[in-house]
Amino acid sequence: MKRALVLFALLLPLFTPPAFGGAPELNVKAVCNARSTDAKMVQSPPDQSTADCVRDEEAAKQQFGTLWASTSVSIRNRCESDARSLGTTSYLDLLACIQIAEDMKSGPKKETEKR
Repeated sequence: MKRALVLFALLLPLFTPPAFGGAPELNVKAVCNARSTDAKMVQSPPDQSTADCVRDEEAAKQQFGTLWASTSVSIRNRCESDARSLGTTSYLDLLACIQIAEDMKSGPKKETEKR
């Protein structure tokens, strides 16, 4: 039951459309606590401490906020949809999704290899 409430709290911001197309607001501490709880439930060591997770998420949030405004609506919607369906709602995941989508949109870079 506790896990369901945590997941609900994490996913709620993605189901609620942000005002005026603003970036989603995620509860970073809840994201990191949920990751820690999931690691304990499957009896595996956490990849990082909760404090490290919070620090990484806060850094990603800063970078994400500026990138979000310049990202097309279609990419934003796809990344949010992917995050909801995969249950990986974090600033790091959303940031990576947007960066990958932007890289794919710009196409492969030409190699300037001399022969």
